[in-house]
Amino acid sequence: MSTNQAPEESPEPSGVGAPGEGVPDARQRRTILIAVCVALMAVIASVSGLNVAQPDLAVAFDASQSTVLWIINIYTLSLAALLLPLGAIGDRFGRKPMLLTGLTVFGVASAVAGLAPSTEVMLAARLLSGVGAAMIMPITLAVITSTFPKEERGRAIGVWTGVAGGGGVLGMFLSAALVDAVSWRWLFVLPIALVVVALAMTLRSVPNSRERSGHAFDTVGALTSVVAVVGLIFVLQEGPERGWTALATLIGLVVGVIAAIGFVTWELRRRDAALLDVRLFRERGLAGGSVTLLVVFGVQAGIFVVLFPFFQAVLGWSGLLSTLALMPMAVMMMMASGLAPRLAARVGPRATMATGILLAGAGLALMAAVVSVDGGYLSVLPGMLAMGIGMGLSMTPSTEAITSALPRERQGVASALNDVTREFGTALGVALLGALLSAGYRGAIDSRLAGVPEGPADTAREGVANALDAAPQAGAHARSLVRAAQESFVDGWQNAMWAGVAVMAALFVYVLARGPQQPTGAPASRPEPAADAIAP
Repeated sequence: MSTNQAPEESPEPSGVGAPGEGVPDARQRRTILIAVCVALMAVIASVSGLNVAQPDLAVAFDASQSTVLWIINIYTLSLAALLLPLGAIGDRFGRKPMLLTGLTVFGVASAVAGLAPSTEVMLAARLLSGVGAAMIMPITLAVITSTFPKEERGRAIGVWTGVAGGGGVLGMFLSAALVDAVSWRWLFVLPIALVVVALAMTLRSVPNSRERSGHAFDTVGALTSVVAVVGLIFVLQEGPERGWTALATLIGLVVGVIAAIGFVTWELRRRDAALLDVRLFRERGLAGGSVTLLVVFGVQAGIFVVLFPFFQAVLGWSGLLSTLALMPMAVMMMMASGLAPRLAARVGPRATMATGILLAGAGLALMAAVVSVDGGYLSVLPGMLAMGIGMGLSMTPSTEAITSALPRERQGVASALNDVTREFGTALGVALLGALLSAGYRGAIDSRLAGVPEGPADTAREGVANALDAAPQAGAHARSLVRAAQESFVDGWQNAMWAGVAVMAALFVYVLARGPQQPTGAPASRPEPAADAIAP
C-alpha cells in the first residue's frame, strides 16, 4: 500500500496542500495542529454540552426524561457506530475531503438543532451531527500521525489527547454559562463557530493524504461493525434506564454480541484486506493502549457521574459552578498530556502509562477515603488533581501506541479504533459506576429514614435529587431527610470509587506485564523527513 502524500524521505519541507507539494514546514505543522484541534473541540463540546440543559429541553419540547436522554445519546450512538467505517473511507478517498465534508455536515446539523421546532427535528439533527462528528474525529488524529515526523508526533498527539480529554469539561462549562445567561439554543453557537474556524484553517493549511489499496472496501466488515457498536452501546446507555433484564436491553445485547463475533470472524478471513486486522491485537502496543484507554475513559466518565450530583445535591451548587469545579482536574489532565511524550521518551511508554494509572488510582482512593458531606469541595480536590495528572500521563502514550501499531496509510482506521475505544469506555463507566452509586445510595438510605413520612421516604429512595425535592413534604423531618440523602449519597460514592480503585489496580498490573515495550515514537519502516521541531 502507499499514500499519495509527498515522499516522506524528502529532506526539505516545501509546502502543504495537494499531494506532491512537499512536507509541511514547522509553521505549517503548527497551523495544521491548531486546525484539527479546533475541529476536535467542536465534536467534544457537543458530546457533553447538552447534559447541562436537560431540564430546559424537557420544557421546550414537552418531552419525557427518556426522550431527553435520547436527544443526548443518539449523538454519541451514531458517532461511535460510524467511526470505523468512515475512518477507513477517509483513508481511501482522502482525509482532507472527509474532514471538510464532516465539518460541513456537522455545522449544518448543529444549526438545525439550535433552531429545532420539535422533538423529531431535534433527534434528526442530533443523529446527523453524530454522522458529521464520525467523519471529523478519526481524521483529526490521522492527519497528525500521517503529517508529523516521528520526533514530533508524540508531542502533537499529546496536544490532541489533552483537547480530547479536557475539552469535554471546557465545553460543559461554556455550555452551562450559555444556558444560565441566554438559553439552551445558544449551546449550538459554540460548535458552529468552531466549525467555521476549522473549515477556514483546513482549506488553507491541512494537506491531503489517502491510501491506495488493491483490495475492495470491506463492506461486510463495515456493516457488522456498525451493528455491533450500536447494539452494545445501546445496552450500556439504556440498561440503567430500562433495566438490565428488559426485553429491549436483552435484544440489544444479543444483536451486539452476535455482530461482534461475526465482525471478528469475518476480519480474520479477510486478513490484509480487512477493515481492521484484528490479528494486530496480539501486539502489546495495540492491546495495551486499547485496554488502558477503555478503562481510563470509563473511570473518568464514571467520576463525572458521581461528582456532578455531589456538587449540586450535596453542596448545593449551580450547574455553572459545578462545572467550574471540574476545571482543575481538566487543566491537570491537559498539562500532563503535554508532558507525557517527554516522559515516555525518557523512561518508555509502559512506565509512563503505569505511572499515570497509579496516580489516577491513588486519586480515586483519596476521594473515596476523604470525601464527606461536611468536608465539601476541599475533601475531593486533591483526589481530582491526582486523577487529572494520572489520566493525562496514561492517555497520550496509549493513543500513540494504538496509532503506531497500524501503518501510516491506515491511520484513519487506527484513529477510529482509538475513538471507538474511548466511546465504549465512557458508556461502560457511566453504566457501571452509576449503577454502583445508585445501589450504594439505596442500600444506605433505608436505615436513615426512621420517622420520615412514607410518601417522602419512598421518593427519597429513588435518588438524592428526588430526596431534596421531597424534603418540604416531610414537615419537621425535612432537615433530617436532606441530611440522610446527602450522607447516603456519599456512601454510594465510596462504593463506586473503591470499585474504580480495584479496576485501576488490575489495569496497573496488566500494563506492567503487557504494556508496550518499545518507545511509541520508534522509527517507521521507511525514512521520515528531517523537519524542524514544533516551537513550544
